[in-house]
Amino acid sequence: MRRSSWTPSIVPNDLDQTVYLVVDDFGRAGLSFHETNLDRTDLETVITGLMAGQYGNPNRVVAINTAERWANDVSEDIAREIRRRADIAYEDVSSNIEDFVTRYAGRERQLALRLA
Repeated sequence: MRRSSWTPSIVPNDLDQTVYLVVDDFGRAGLSFHETNLDRTDLETVITGLMAGQYGNPNRVVAINTAERWANDVSEDIAREIRRRADIAYEDVSSNIEDFVTRYAGRERQLALRLA
């Protein structure tokens, strides 16, 4: 008797949806996509989650769109947006994502103040 190897799909039902997944570094346990509900994988939720400290040690962020058949590492874009939001709020980047932001967006720059 032949057994079929069926695997349930992890592809979202909404065909035109970009999903953002955080790869977290769990130390000796290794790197893994952070488990999350599908309705919490939009760009804004991931950015605010990172800024709120919901991830222990984020390593990268991957965007996936199955309808358009692409996947991209968007870590640099996310890190720059986090830095931009922190600058606008006159706040430091929180310590739990400081390494992530520095790795992908570089060190903070001191802006020169023009006098006269």
